[in-house]
Amino acid sequence: MYSSELIKGTLKTIILKLLVENKRMYGYEITAKVKELTADKIQLTEGALYPTLHALEADGLLETETEYIGKRVRKYYSLSQQGKKTATEKVNEFAAFMDTMKFLLGLNPETN
Repeated sequence: MYSSELIKGTLKTIILKLLVENKRMYGYEITAKVKELTADKIQLTEGALYPTLHALEADGLLETETEYIGKRVRKYYSLSQQGKKTATEKVNEFAAFMDTMKFLLGLNPETN
């Protein structure tokens, strides 16, 4: 499992990328998908996930839709038009950052 510092710095990018691929998701679905895709190496807590979702929503990057399933309320998140653009920018920025870190750490980054 990775440190909370590393996860905190990448959480917005992770969420935005998942929503690009899955169109709309609810909170628990996001945590389960991240856990599955990373073979349990990244486990998001509610305390990290929901403040990040709310911040992305406040920034106009996410739209929400509420569905009632029986007596339960489920809040789905999807990307706004600006969110789609920002998702691409964040993923590209992070990829470039990883190449820079590989170079700094002497881990043979891929050449562009």
